Amino acid sequence: MERQYVAIDLHRRRSLIVRQNGRGEELGVCRIDNDPVALAVAIEEAGPNPEVAIEATYGWYWAVDALQAEGARVHLVHPRGMGGDDRRVKNDYRDCLEMLKRLRLGELPEAWIAPVGLRGLREVIRQRAKLVALRSGLKTQVHAVLAKHGLHPPVGDLWGLAGTDWLDALRLPAPYAFKVKRLLELIDVLDRQVDEYERIIDDWLRDDIGFHAIQALDGVGPTIGAIFVAEIGDVHRFAHPEQLCSWAGLTPKLRESDAKSRLGHISKQGSPLIRWAAVEAVARARGTAKIRRDYQRIAERRGKGIAKVAAARKLLTLVYYGLRDGHIRALERARAG
Repeated sequence: MERQYVAIDLHRRRSLIVRQNGRGEELGVCRIDNDPVALAVAIEEAGPNPEVAIEATYGWYWAVDALQAEGARVHLVHPRGMGGDDRRVKNDYRDCLEMLKRLRLGELPEAWIAPVGLRGLREVIRQRAKLVALRSGLKTQVHAVLAKHGLHPPVGDLWGLAGTDWLDALRLPAPYAFKVKRLLELIDVLDRQVDEYERIIDDWLRDDIGFHAIQALDGVGPTIGAIFVAEIGDVHRFAHPEQLCSWAGLTPKLRESDAKSRLGHISKQGSPLIRWAAVEAVARARGTAKIRRDYQRIAERRGKGIAKVAAARKLLTLVYYGLRDGHIRALERARAG
């Protein structure tokens, strides 16, 4: 039996499945309710080991796992690479046809399928990041209330012991006092949840060699190190650090025409959490001594914003070697020298 090619347009509740043979002849079209059993039954029609293309859309985990359990060779399609917005007619069926055409030609823009365990770690780390962002928003609201009354905390850290004692002793008008009290209660709840997530992450990565290796970099602590480990995943899927930096969206766009070429802004594709972590790591420490020198040189010529992104890219290069090798030779040579 010849191998079949399958495209699945996945939605929240229902999905469209289109099957073709190697010559592009249509063999079947069906729409199913999203359910692992229904998907398994539908994919049986494609015979053994079909090639299946499915977009990395909302909630794709269950579908990919079900397909792989049935022996399918799954290609997770990056939605941004399909470029369907300029088509005159765009619907689920035509989306499937486009995926099938590119699948047969070997031109699918594929995304990496993270293993189940890594997906769990990503879920924990991303949720922690969301909780921290929520907490930061609540703290900003407290500062806004204080600003409305011309109050300035007498300590640098409003959320340390001295700062919270000062907040507790404040006598604000009733509506503002009520708001601050409730905001502080929510912040306490988020503090506890963030602490719980950090304990889980610490246990998860306790024996991870790469996680400990990259913390030798200035600015990379347990939180940022965990983000690098979870978001990058298997670093060996990148042949060299330039590929990692490009995947993270930290490389400039290139525009070429005839003999002219121009570099633009960074692409900002890939994981936004990776970009945040890399920039945050160099925001104060500026990385290694060499990265600090490069930052200063670029900042003098092109400004601090561009210099910060360039430093983040250099730091991510060292992260690549730390995750790949379990140590960072550039740091070891610098210490030896």
